[in-house]
Amino acid sequence: QVQLVESGGGLVQAGGSLRLSCAASGGTFSTYAMGWFRQAPGKEREFVATISRSGGFTYYVDSVKGRFTISRDNAKNTVYLQMNSLKPEDTAVYYCAADFTPSLRATSTLARTYDYWGQGTPVTVSS
Repeated sequence: QVQLVESGGGLVQAGGSLRLSCAASGGTFSTYAMGWFRQAPGKEREFVATISRSGGFTYYVDSVKGRFTISRDNAKNTVYLQMNSLKPEDTAVYYCAADFTPSLRATSTLARTYDYWGQGTPVTVSS
């Protein structure tokens, strides 16, 4: 059983930056591809970014490309989401998720492929 705990959310003005962290415990972190998803009020959960087990492959939703960067530190069992140039439409609860996979290269944009989820951290971007 893997536990995921997000942190780093908060209130920021438009154009500002935040770095989210997701600390994993209870499993072998390097065997999981990791993803970030978000859910805005009244909307469905949506994919934001994913990173492969090795960290060598990443993928982003178009709306955050060039502004957000996903990374991981397997020695620290942590995945990060650096968010720059934040916009009010980025306001949401952000969740990290772990996808057990034998592939070092695999990433996934589909929520249903992820095995474990954190509790979420809220991000509010004011205009």
